Amino acid sequence: MLSARELQRYSRQILLPQVGEEGQRKLAAARLMVIGLGGLGSPAALYLAAAGIGTLHLVDGDCIDLSNLQRQVVYKTNHLGKSKAQVAAQQLTAANPAIQIHPHNRMADASWLLQQAGQVDLILDCTDNLEIRHVINRSCRAARCPVVMASVQGFSGQLISFDFSRNRHPCYACLFPPQKRSAVQNCASAGVIGPALGMVGSMQALEAMKWLLGLPVPSLNQLHLVEAETLGLQSLQLQRQENCPICGND
Repeated sequence: MLSARELQRYSRQILLPQVGEEGQRKLAAARLMVIGLGGLGSPAALYLAAAGIGTLHLVDGDCIDLSNLQRQVVYKTNHLGKSKAQVAAQQLTAANPAIQIHPHNRMADASWLLQQAGQVDLILDCTDNLEIRHVINRSCRAARCPVVMASVQGFSGQLISFDFSRNRHPCYACLFPPQKRSAVQNCASAGVIGPALGMVGSMQALEAMKWLLGLPVPSLNQLHLVEAETLGLQSLQLQRQENCPICGND
C-alpha cells in the first residue's frame, strides 16, 4: 500500500490510467542504474528520482568541471571539483529523500558492470564514449538486462532500447559494429546545445518508466533520431545482423 505522503507526492502521475496506484508501486519496487551523470544522465536521473523509482544506482568516475555547468543541470557552481556521483546522489536525495540512491564513484568497466547488471531491472546508458557503450552493450546482454541508450552531438540526438531478456533481438553492435570503429566526437570535441541533452535525457527517463510500467516502448529496437534545431523526429527499425560479433550466434 502507498502511504498518504506517497499518494500526495505522486498524485499527478497516479491520476494517469497508464500509472495508477499499481504502477506507482511498480516504480517504487524498481532498481535502475544510470551510467554517466553528464548532460544526459542529469535530466534522466532527476526525473526518475522525482517519479519515485525505488532504487537508483548512479555511476560516474569524473569530477565536476566549470565547462559541465552549461548542460549538466544537476550540478551548481559550488560543486566544482567534487565527485559527480556523490553530488548527484546528494541532489537527488534532497529532491526525494524517500528513495534509495547509491553513488558509484567509478567508471563502468566490464567485470564490475557484468556483476552489477544482474542486480538491477534496467540500465540507462548516458555516456558519451563509444568504448564504454560497447562494454555496456556486451555486459547487459550477458546479464540479460534491458538498456536504454542515447547520445547527443551538436543539436542532434539518438535514442534506442534493447531488451536482452529475449533471444534473437538486435544489439548496439548491430548498429555500430565494434570492428568498424572510427573516430567519434563527443561534447568536449564537437560541442553540444544543452536543451537537446535535456530533451533526449528526458526521453530516456520516459522510456525507462514505460518499460517498468509494462507500457509499449517505441524505442525498442528502433533508432530514434532527434533534431533539436528543426524539432524533427525520425525512427528507423533495427534488424539483428547475422554476422554481429555480439548477438549473431543467438
